[in-house]
Amino acid sequence: MSNIKLNSIFKTVCIASDHAGYKLKEIIKNHLINRDVSIFDLGPYNEQSVDYPDYAKRLANRVKFKKSEVGILVCGSGTGMAISANKIKTIRAAVCYNLKSTRLCRQHNNANIMAIGSRLTKKSASLKLVEIFLKTKFEGGRHLRRIKKI
Repeated sequence: MSNIKLNSIFKTVCIASDHAGYKLKEIIKNHLINRDVSIFDLGPYNEQSVDYPDYAKRLANRVKFKKSEVGILVCGSGTGMAISANKIKTIRAAVCYNLKSTRLCRQHNNANIMAIGSRLTKKSASLKLVEIFLKTKFEGGRHLRRIKKI
């Protein structure tokens, strides 16, 4: 792993997972720390079984109240975390499963949380998706009008 600085457009990033996503969360967290990104880990801190909605809500509220600009959620599929996070007002969580979906969720939807499926996404791909999410800017314009309708 390289110690090259990641030029993230965000200053504060938080991360959380469930037990299925724990190992990948740790890999992502360490990758970002090595790239000089300020990251706040909301747990869990081991592989014991936990309920993903609790961690999704914890992270989403941190983003909602601007303690972190964006968040990364990791569970088995990414879907449960995204559904749970999207219950919180002002949150736009997207399941990121390839380069295009990740880029578009930022450019067109101004997603403030990405969700990754640890059982569906390889480690190397996950790290690329995280970097794309953290580097991609929202395009605004017609997309802002649509987001205001959500």
